[in-house]
Amino acid sequence: MSEGFTRSTKQRTIIIDLLARLNRFVSAQELHAALRQAGSTIGLSTVYRNLATLTKAGDIDIILREDGEALYRSCSPQHHHHLLCKSCGTTVEITAELVEAWSHDIAHAHGFSDVQHTVEIVGLCRACRS
Repeated sequence: MSEGFTRSTKQRTIIIDLLARLNRFVSAQELHAALRQAGSTIGLSTVYRNLATLTKAGDIDIILREDGEALYRSCSPQHHHHLLCKSCGTTVEITAELVEAWSHDIAHAHGFSDVQHTVEIVGLCRACRS
């Protein structure tokens, strides 16, 4: 799952477990509030530090909202993309072979190699449209 070695700590384990239970993208502040509500004494700066470490290691995914705020989620380790409801945060992991082929082809056409990409599809889920 990890790209690099991330030392496991009690705080990191608590954060990963909560992200997995929430099963949607959340901000550091939302995560901190949920931790506090669950009785944790982990501070906001500790949440930010651990999210940065976990993101860098590839243990969690990060996306940026339109306003630039970072959102975090525990995701599968395989390469994937996200379908994200901009209202409630419902998230669906999707594989997109066409995106993979397109990114490779467009990069090759312009002389690029070792290409990486991020694709997030944002809209309103069925429940929020109702």
